[in-house]
Amino acid sequence: MGRAAETDMVKPLRRLPGGERPASLSPVTTLFLSHFSYLDHDTGPGHPERPDRIRAITEALEHVRFAKLIRVDAPGLDRAAILRVHPAHYVDAIEAATPLRGKVHLDPDTVMSARSFAAIAYCVGAATAAVDEVMRGGVDNAFVALRPPGHHAGTASPMGFCFFNNAAIAARHAQVAHGAERVAILDFDVHHGNGTQEIFWSDRSVLYASTHQMPLFPGTGARDERGEHDTIVNAPLTAGDDGAVFREAMEAVLLPRVKLFRPDLIVISAGFDAHRLDPLGGINLVEEDFAWATERLMEVAGRHARGRIVSLLEGGYHLEGLARSVAAHVAALMGA
Repeated sequence: MGRAAETDMVKPLRRLPGGERPASLSPVTTLFLSHFSYLDHDTGPGHPERPDRIRAITEALEHVRFAKLIRVDAPGLDRAAILRVHPAHYVDAIEAATPLRGKVHLDPDTVMSARSFAAIAYCVGAATAAVDEVMRGGVDNAFVALRPPGHHAGTASPMGFCFFNNAAIAARHAQVAHGAERVAILDFDVHHGNGTQEIFWSDRSVLYASTHQMPLFPGTGARDERGEHDTIVNAPLTAGDDGAVFREAMEAVLLPRVKLFRPDLIVISAGFDAHRLDPLGGINLVEEDFAWATERLMEVAGRHARGRIVSLLEGGYHLEGLARSVAAHVAALMGA
């Protein structure tokens, strides 16, 4: 894909007045954000978190069934939004670590190249812009195809391909910029979002609920990890579990807690590496399982959060499995 094609994969951001929706749009309106800079984050040959992930998603969402997606180009860095989650010294250290050429490893898995910080910045911009549009009522929900992912990033620590915690930044932005009192983050990545859990461990205003494989990297996410205010909810799965087990964990553990929390916004840490084809996990989900989970979350959001959902890409490393799963997820968000 050439640079001209990369730039054209999204349209300029169109802000809709709060509470108004054009008559030509469907009853459920879904915003899709991405940015060509995500292709410039070079992790090197053989690294699973690679630019082709964004290319595969972009191609899948070019299908005619996604014609009504509102496609926008992510805006750039929102430093104030980052500083609500990460301290300034950490933000400065990540920027300073960016090499002029070549690559640098911040840990064995987490790699930066010369253009990585720009991609990281546009992830933050996309997350906050998605929250802005959803909270203002211009769209019902949003999906952000971004990389690098974020849910392993702690308050001041990069880890597992992640630098800044996009989901945590989105949640805090909704609270500070839009007055959301309670935000629920639902994470169905095959790996536990240890960074998100750490950030909100002592925060009664954010619920973090996760289903993930255990034991597996990063080694956290046991059922008895509940946070200081019982706002951490973990439902670990075992290697070999399939969609039936996943749905039971959602129905019996996670969804009841999200309902009880009555969030003003639901943020989804949308990792698709629990797909049966994914090389980094051992859970056997298929596209229909992700669509089902999305529909169930939409029901909860419709009851408690005015339908407001912001979904942010996390993992998913088998290109076909990722593309098909994202397509199912976005189609569900659209009600298509």
